[in-house]
Amino acid sequence: MSNSTRNAGCPRVAGQGAGLADPRVRLLLGATGIATTAAIVRRDRVGPRETQVFHALNTLPNEIFAPVWLVMQGGSLGSVFIAGALAGASGQAALARRILLTGSTTWALSKAIKRGIRRPRPAALLPEAVTRGRAQTGLGYLSGHAGVALAVGIAAYPHLGQRGRLATTVGIPLVWLSRIYVGAHLPLDVVGGAGLGLAIDAAIELTSATRNRSK
Repeated sequence: MSNSTRNAGCPRVAGQGAGLADPRVRLLLGATGIATTAAIVRRDRVGPRETQVFHALNTLPNEIFAPVWLVMQGGSLGSVFIAGALAGASGQAALARRILLTGSTTWALSKAIKRGIRRPRPAALLPEAVTRGRAQTGLGYLSGHAGVALAVGIAAYPHLGQRGRLATTVGIPLVWLSRIYVGAHLPLDVVGGAGLGLAIDAAIELTSATRNRSK
């Protein structure tokens, strides 16, 4: 992918400025996001500001659960395979491979980081937390949904039309917020997950560029 294509394609949801067209900058930002949130979170308590943000989103009306649940699937592992299949069906084999690699790697690494940090789900730390839908099992930090949504969105963005880019720009943050609304994650879990997705996308782009130069 050329620099001009990347400049045009990096989504605003990733906080794009001139420097974010460079995958090295995105890798640094993503890694910093992971390191910072991992250093802040605790296994046995939630800070007052994070608690306040969580409750503001988690206590939104139950009536919006159905559409929120649909949006939330944009960060699921299944969405990776669907997006990859759609890219392949449209004749974009390289994009399909990129999406599958980026999404699956982000999902797998999120599981590994969870086991290292071992922060519980919100309900275990905040008794008043509302859990919507199927009860979440496992650990909270970091959010695999947040990471997958961002990583796949960045990979696909340059290849989308205007409507697709708008949907991606709006949809990614909504996936992040949805995980807090349903009670699956605390805010720092989501920030850490977004950092992971940003870092994985950048690392894969850098690896691909290095491999192409060596040919």
